[in-house]
Amino acid sequence: MFSRWNWVACGFYLVLSICSPDASSGLVQSCGHIIPESPVLALGSNFTALCILNESCLDFGNIYASQIIWKIKNRVVPKEQYREINRTVSSVTFNDTSTLATPLTCNILADGQIEQNIYGITVTVGLPPEKPKNLSCIVHQESRFTYAMTCTWNPGRHTFLDTQFRLRYRWPEQIFPDCIPKDVNNSCTIDDSQFFVNTEIWVEATNALGKAVSDPLVVDPIDIVKPLPPQNVSITSGLLPTVLQLVWENWISDAVMTLKFNIRYRIVGDTNWMEVPPEDTASPRTSFSIQGLRPYTEYVFSIRCMKEDGVGYWSDWSEEKTGITIEDKPSKGPPIWRIIDTSQSPACWTVHLIWKALKPYEANGVILQYELTVRDKSSLSSPVKKYNVTSTNYTLQLREGTYEVTLIARNSVGPSPPSVLLIPASNSKAPVKNLRTLPKHDKLWVGWTAPNNYVLKYVIEWCLMSSSSDCIIEWQIVLGDVQGIDLKGIKPFKCYLITVYPLYADGQGSGQSVKAYLKQDRPSKGPTVQTKKVGKAEAVLTWNHLTVEEQNGFIRNYTILYKTIDGNETVVTVDPSKTEYTLSSLTSDTLYTVRMMASTDNGSRTGPDFTFTTQKFGKGEIEAIVVPVCLAFLLIVLLGVLFCFNKRDLIKKHIWPIVPDPSKSNIAQWSPQVPAKHNISSKDQMYPEGSFTDVSVVEIEADDKKSFSEQDLKPFDLLKKEKSTSEGHSSGIGGSSCMSSPRQSVSDSDEGETTQNTSSTVQYSTVVLNGYRDQTPVQVFSRSESTQPLLDSEERSEDHAGGADSTPQRQQYFRQNGGQDETNTDRPCFERTKQITHANEGDLVGFVQLQISGQSSQPLGLGMEKNTQEAAVSDVLQACTEGQTVRPETVEENPLSVDEMPKSYLPQTVRQGGYMPQ
Repeated sequence: MFSRWNWVACGFYLVLSICSPDASSGLVQSCGHIIPESPVLALGSNFTALCILNESCLDFGNIYASQIIWKIKNRVVPKEQYREINRTVSSVTFNDTSTLATPLTCNILADGQIEQNIYGITVTVGLPPEKPKNLSCIVHQESRFTYAMTCTWNPGRHTFLDTQFRLRYRWPEQIFPDCIPKDVNNSCTIDDSQFFVNTEIWVEATNALGKAVSDPLVVDPIDIVKPLPPQNVSITSGLLPTVLQLVWENWISDAVMTLKFNIRYRIVGDTNWMEVPPEDTASPRTSFSIQGLRPYTEYVFSIRCMKEDGVGYWSDWSEEKTGITIEDKPSKGPPIWRIIDTSQSPACWTVHLIWKALKPYEANGVILQYELTVRDKSSLSSPVKKYNVTSTNYTLQLREGTYEVTLIARNSVGPSPPSVLLIPASNSKAPVKNLRTLPKHDKLWVGWTAPNNYVLKYVIEWCLMSSSSDCIIEWQIVLGDVQGIDLKGIKPFKCYLITVYPLYADGQGSGQSVKAYLKQDRPSKGPTVQTKKVGKAEAVLTWNHLTVEEQNGFIRNYTILYKTIDGNETVVTVDPSKTEYTLSSLTSDTLYTVRMMASTDNGSRTGPDFTFTTQKFGKGEIEAIVVPVCLAFLLIVLLGVLFCFNKRDLIKKHIWPIVPDPSKSNIAQWSPQVPAKHNISSKDQMYPEGSFTDVSVVEIEADDKKSFSEQDLKPFDLLKKEKSTSEGHSSGIGGSSCMSSPRQSVSDSDEGETTQNTSSTVQYSTVVLNGYRDQTPVQVFSRSESTQPLLDSEERSEDHAGGADSTPQRQQYFRQNGGQDETNTDRPCFERTKQITHANEGDLVGFVQLQISGQSSQPLGLGMEKNTQEAAVSDVLQACTEGQTVRPETVEENPLSVDEMPKSYLPQTVRQGGYMPQ
């Protein structure tokens, strides 16, 4: 307990000792201090610091040097660098001050727990100054009588310390005040300099670590003067077109210094300066005439000066002044060339004469006009033609021949030497050889090999090729000893056509051409491929060449890439001159994708994809199948026609059978036993020739199916089953189903006469009065015999009237077209329709059935079939049992109209024993 309060009191005393003011001195008392105090150290040197504790702090707080802790910028220094000298002094040593940072503090650990700062210092690290080097001075002329001397030197390395430089100078017997630089450490200016006396000049550099002095410079200021440039420069033109005179004023007195000069000049717009030879201007002067200039050319001039003996410095160049020389006659004739157009007629030329404007140094003035002279050398008698032209081209219409063209340029002074162009009738001379091109530093070099003959000049033509416009020709003429030139203004990625013509004294050689690029790039787009023809195993591809603007270089090859949907890609290389290629060994009925790539020296570009499908069959395969089939079909048809032609009688017999004539039947001789109801006077009136057009029927009416016995109906049930087979066939009397629809009616007798009817013979017949197709109509009688009893409705008509015996017998008739309504005469003959209506008396229309007593049970009719009759009877009977009237219809191929149809009736008398013909 006592120990804790003891340490608390000690800490409180330390705080009071550090923070409380001393009454005697007024300063803050500390328990220790560090020596040296804020030192300046050389970078990389050794350094040792001592921390000394006060005795007063030791006596009260039991604080000793062993408890001191050294820190650099709050970082603890390793204890290996500590040294305890005694109980109040502790030191720390640093072997390399380059790692030393500031501040350096001395701290103490009180009671082993509380760390207190005793003292701290700031450490400055730097380098001593180096010896200034390269001291030099120059005297600048500021006005006519004022000269200032400026000295410069190399201050050396950076010291990291505040270093002061002084420029000091003196005469042998006088020292002048130091010149201290302002804001810089490597130069200083002395405002007033004295000439013709040697002056010693040196530089001193001083900082906390030391002092350095430069080597002295001894010089007379007159020898280091840089004078002002000449002033008030003016230029005047002389009498000669190649001379200009310069006049100026010097700003330094000859008594002080004699000068020499340097004159330079250049053409306006040019960047290259030309100088007057130095020996021509090495003496003092204020004017100079410059010769050898170009006539009518504007020049820029500038002058500078220095001490005549060459000691000292050149002045700056004077202000630039311009002057222009006067005009002179053109120095040469304009270069001339021609373009001959023979498209209209080979014998008539359109000659385009073109020439270049003279350059300024060749024109020597303003060209006022061109004088053009054309002489026909093919005809000596042809007059010389002269033209005055102000432009640089002219077009002539000349006949085929040899011409000499002379061109002169004229200015205000006079004409130029003539330029002569020979236009031969043909370019029969030798051309140049080995024409070639080579890109060089953004220029296109064109070279050739000279022909064996002597060449006066060469004409080089070049033009930018374009697919949308004509080639605009540029040209240049060079001397005959030149075998290569650089073409300027050539654009990259553009194709140029270059042609070289040799010009001889007596003619012209043919031109040699070559295409060239300054730079190449890959094409702007790829070719678009299409199919021209697609087969089973091959496809013909076609494409268009890329335009010259799209090529961007020489197309070296085309590459075709094609594949199926799931197959590998196949590559084919094609010559660049081709526009068509055939792919072979393809799979039939397969979808292919194809694309095309164009390649130059600098890359490739691929066009869009194109798809096509090969054919399923090859060329001729379909024809090989179709043609034999067609031939076989034609052969079969031909054989069928021949067979039908040879068997025409047999075919006619089956298709157009011979129909018997009912008019020749013996039914025509039957005599009626009952007087006819119709007033018919003769047989001819009753049955006129061809009056019947279809069938005659007997109308039978049956009211009730009950009038038939069950035994009577049984035979007809079997006949019903044969109805479908019997319909559509010819009737028993030779008529077809379309012409007559025989329905045989069977009348059953009453109970009292059943036995008699059963034993009696019933005969049925049908009368048809109509010609079959185109045959002449005849009367046909068909007769059949049957033991089948008559229907009861036929024997006793009174049964249909309720069974009354007093009912008069119904009369039945033969009627023309009995199976058709008069209002329905246009129905087709093949339509056999049953029209069902309510049964009325006398409304059953069917076949003409005649019941005649006889003993024979065999049919008498010609061609009548028994099964057909029975089927017909069954159908009629079925209709009768249903209490309805059945109207079988027969219509011939060309039926007569209702009005044209003759109608006649053969009355029949119904008796108790059957029908009797009337």
